[in-house]
Amino acid sequence: MGRLDGKVALITGGARGMGKSHARHFVAEGARVVIGDVLDDKGRAVADGLGAYCCRYVHHDVTSESDWAAAVATAVEAFGRLDVLVNNAGIFQHATIAEMTPDDFRRVIEVNLIGSWLGVRQVVAPMRTAGGGSIVNVSSIKGLSGAAGLSAYSASKFGVRGITRSAAQELGPWGIRVNSVHPGGVLTAMAMAAGQSMTGVDPGGLLKLLPISRLAEPIEISRLVAFLAADESSYCTGAEFVADGGLLSGPGY
Repeated sequence: MGRLDGKVALITGGARGMGKSHARHFVAEGARVVIGDVLDDKGRAVADGLGAYCCRYVHHDVTSESDWAAAVATAVEAFGRLDVLVNNAGIFQHATIAEMTPDDFRRVIEVNLIGSWLGVRQVVAPMRTAGGGSIVNVSSIKGLSGAAGLSAYSASKFGVRGITRSAAQELGPWGIRVNSVHPGGVLTAMAMAAGQSMTGVDPGGLLKLLPISRLAEPIEISRLVAFLAADESSYCTGAEFVADGGLLSGPGY
């Protein structure tokens, strides 16, 4: 038996990177999954690869309330219930405060922070109907420590922590647990593009700071997310789970 047998999950940003890994791992652990993204061709390919019995794809802009409603409805109509939300979708922009425009700042906040809040809000009703559930909000180690050039991204990910803690307080009485995951560097297309945009940063030097001196494979984060989605973590809520190779354990943190 898989640790997610019988559970139905909605995973945002599921067309590539960590979201794609989460979807595949959840299905391998017995869940049925709805993945949402704005990258329709890639998202449909992921769903087709997992099979219609296990997975559905929906076009899902996380800043759109109507897209959220449609994604949740798809899960309930296709699979009968909704037990898990993984707020994984996010964008990244590297620019100093002096260089970044207010519109660019707002866009990052809209996707990463307000998008997560909309998701939490949308799944309360179906999770109450199901008798409880688990919400996993994907933050970042930059939601625990700031960095030059990442004011918008870091602010959004700090905000995800606040949503997580408040939602845990509100939803616990209904059996809905809410936790946040804080990855460090992960081998995804977004992370690689982000690294290339950060001029003056020596990737090799950063790796030397890590007790585990490499980037994470997406599956290593997916296993943590699956644990939080599963009943094994039944007493965990309002908590922050770090997977950063030990970066934040070192000097200066």
